Order: sequence, then C-alpha cells, then structure tokens
Amino acid sequence: MTLLEEIHKRRTFAIISHPDAGKTTITEKLLLFGGAIQQAGAIKAKKTAKFTTSDWMELEKQRGVSVATSVMCFEYKDMIVNILDTPGHADFSEDTYRTLTAVDSVLMVIDSVKGVEERTKKLMDVCRQRDIPVITFINKLDREGQNPFDLLDDIEKSLNIVAIPLSWPISMGKTFKGVYDLDKKIFNSFKKNEDGTFISTAISDIHDDGFVAQIGDDLALRLYEDLEMVQGVLPAFDHAAYLKGSMTPVFFGSAINNFGVVNLLESLLELSPSPQPRQTLERRVEATEPKMSGFVFKIHANMDPKHRDRIAFMRICSGTFIRGMKVKQVREDREFKVANPLTFMAQTRTVMEEAFPGDIIGIHDTGAIKIGDTFTEGEMLTFTGIPSFSPEIFRKVINRDPMKSKQLNTGLRQLLEEGVIQLFKTVLDNQLILGAVGVLQFDVVQFRLENEYSAKCEYQPFDLAFAYWIGSEDRNALIAFQAENKSKLAKDAEDKTVCFFKGQWELHHIQKNHPHIHFYKTSECKPQDLVG
Repeated sequence: MTLLEEIHKRRTFAIISHPDAGKTTITEKLLLFGGAIQQAGAIKAKKTAKFTTSDWMELEKQRGVSVATSVMCFEYKDMIVNILDTPGHADFSEDTYRTLTAVDSVLMVIDSVKGVEERTKKLMDVCRQRDIPVITFINKLDREGQNPFDLLDDIEKSLNIVAIPLSWPISMGKTFKGVYDLDKKIFNSFKKNEDGTFISTAISDIHDDGFVAQIGDDLALRLYEDLEMVQGVLPAFDHAAYLKGSMTPVFFGSAINNFGVVNLLESLLELSPSPQPRQTLERRVEATEPKMSGFVFKIHANMDPKHRDRIAFMRICSGTFIRGMKVKQVREDREFKVANPLTFMAQTRTVMEEAFPGDIIGIHDTGAIKIGDTFTEGEMLTFTGIPSFSPEIFRKVINRDPMKSKQLNTGLRQLLEEGVIQLFKTVLDNQLILGAVGVLQFDVVQFRLENEYSAKCEYQPFDLAFAYWIGSEDRNALIAFQAENKSKLAKDAEDKTVCFFKGQWELHHIQKNHPHIHFYKTSECKPQDLVG
C-alpha cells in the first residue's frame, strides 16, 4: 500500500466535553462497536464490574474522573482510528490543549439536559484558534432534556459555529422513540427490553402505517413538522465549511444505551479529514512528504508500575516511521534510535513495525525527551503550538519524609516533564514553586508521588495571583526591567523568564510603568496570548 493510501485510511480525533457529559462513556462505546474491546466498562465500576478502558489510572478509578489523555488505536472497516480521550475537568486543561495539537478533528459531546456548558466554550475557543473541524454528539436522549431546536440555537450562540443536524430525535426521556437519519432517510427505533438492553430496528419509510403505529400519531406529526422546519429554515450541511471549522454536523443519541454510536462512528470516518499538514517554525510540512517527521505532545511515566517505564507520545506528521529507524532529535541535534515503538489501547501497548501520518506512537524514554520535541529524518524542523499556560494557583512543596528526598525530587522532575504540574525557581533565592491551572493537579501530584515514588509531601500556600512570561522588542528595556524586579521574577523548566504578580493592581501598575515590556499567558509568547 502506498503512503498516500495509508494516509487516506487514517482518522485521528480527540473527544472533548464538559465534565459528566458522557465523553468517556462514548469513547468506551466507540471502542466496543469498533471491535477494539469485547465489553464496555463503567466509569465508576462495582467490584465485579469492568472499569472503562481509557480511565486506567488508579486515581481515575477512585474518583470517576479522567485526569490524563488516553490514546487508543483500532481498525474499523479498513480504516485506522486513533481516538484521544481528553480530561473534561478544567483543572487538567493543559493536557487537553496539548492533545488538540496532535489531532485532525474533534468530537464534541454535549449533555442534552444541560446544553452548552462553560468548559465546552473554552475548549471550543482552542479548536477555533486551530481551525479544527468539530462534529457534535448531543448525548443522554434517554433523559428529559432541552428541545432539539433550543440545543442547536444554544450551540450557535454560545460557541459561534453553525450547527446543522444530520440526525433528529423523536421525543426524549421515557417517551424517546429513536432517531431519524436525515442523510440516509432512515428511522432507527429505540425500545428497551425488560433486562435493560434495547432493540433497534431500521424503518426506511417514515410515512408508512407501521412507523406511525410504532411511535403514535402525535409523535409522527411532530416529526413531520420538525423535519419541515429543519429542511426549510436551516441551511444545508456544507462539508467544506465543516472542514474549515465554521460549521458542525450534529448527531443525537444515548451513549449509555449504545444508541446512535454506530452511526456516529461511521459518520466520523466519512466526514472527518485524513491527516492534515502541520506548521513548523521553518515551513509547512505536508503529510504526503516521503521523509518522516513528528512531535511529542505528551509524556507519561509509570504506565506500567512494575517496570517504572516512561513513554513519550509522538504524532507522526509525515512520511513512514519504521521500527528500529534512526531519527534526529532536533532540540538536542542528535541521533535517536527507536527500537520498539508502541501502539496503544489506553494502558495496553503493542510493539508496532511501522507507522504513518496521523498515527500516535509511544517511545521508551529515559528522560532525554521533552514535550514539544521534534523528530525528523535529518531536517532541522520545530513543530509549533505546544505551549505551557499561565498557572492560577501556586504552592510551596514540603517534604514529609526527609529520608525520601531523592524519591521526591525524582517524582517532581518526572511529573514536571509530563506536564502534570509547572515548576518555577525564583531568581532571587532559588525557591521552588509549583504552579497549576486547578487544585486537582496538586492532588494528582500528591497521589502519584506517594503511589509511584514512595514519597510524601504536603503543600503550603504561596501568595501569588498570576505568573506571566515576559518579552520585549527592546532588549535594553527588558534587561533594565529584570534588574529592577528581581524579587518578582522566576525561571520555568525551559529557563524562560516569568513575572509573578500578587494581584491585578500590581500588574496594571507595572504595565503602566514599563510600556515596552509584554506579558504573555503562554510560554510560546504569541501576540494573541498577550495579557490585556
């Protein structure tokens, strides 16, 4: 098979949502119907039940919340599907944002009861910045939710994107009858058995007497009226607009009951793009280029606690990756041999012989790889778009067991390199300060330090409100500012300078007195990330 054929058969997408919208459940059902697993797990499983495939970490099982992105690859109908299940909780935003740099499209899950929620808005902003195509799945039709037209209106107003339904529900909650496929003109009925399972039958003629008898005169009439409104008022679905990120096709269903998932999976494969070009500092890299290139967007230590391993996740951007090949690690300008590249089903891994654009591979790492590293067959390229974000909460770390100082330092270093937490060293007195976007990140660090490194720590508050990266076109002004404000400055893990602020008043005061100094919300220091 040619490189072009391999590219066309691949789909790599992330699943995003507000917490509890059903994202991980949908991931599990996509794996089930894709044939990747034999039994779907539960997010909060009983002792005898199976946990979800993507939430494999012990902390995730205990809390019933995703705290890290899981990578899952499987084959379905001659297509290679790469699913990246992201954390929904805002406290793990950075992991989600980094993951979005490694995908070509996104599946957005919305709770039919709650509609568009705050976390979804922020994630959609990131997708829009990157022009990522988004498919929407409105979940939980088995519950009494909002009117479908109101949900479409909510999506358009809240997310600033045109929402076009490609399926349409017939009622919801206790009277939910099924979903009509607007493209294939088929009604898929929903009927629960006494044992909780459901029977789904397909009816091709919604004007047939059998269809009306099955759902009732009132609901049939409502469907006819809804379809007339959909087809008469809403614009037609435009695939080009979807690929540009300005339109989202909308599907309805109930993931917990397996309803609408197969249609969603097949639509994802049909509508979503194959691996797309990627931008580097030097040039645009096409997926079809013969030479291999890729970048690391995630690192995870101790995926296998027995071996204390450390895996770097790399997105292949161009060319063909072959097991055992030697590649250039651009940051270090050195040769790097990858003997046993891995493919994943969450925690489970398999050695792979070759990989193509869109694939996510795992590389065994001894600590030499960092998030954002570019690997090529020789060319000096640097893929962009993998920043650190300004933390909002700060803590000092206190070692509870001085005999385990080495373990604590090792654990903190590795968790920092994973992107679980941010670490700053003050310029004036070399004090170590942890920074996070949300409180749960500190809980994850504490839990993993104890369970993976046998080190115990506690935290003390640190009186800070903001930490922004600084820059200036005027080198002399920047040097003068740094000399004058040493007590406010620190270095991040990449030795970039950040400025600490105790409040908005202090930020405004410094901005006023130093107009040539720019403050950025991300470590990439892009103009759109300037602090206003």
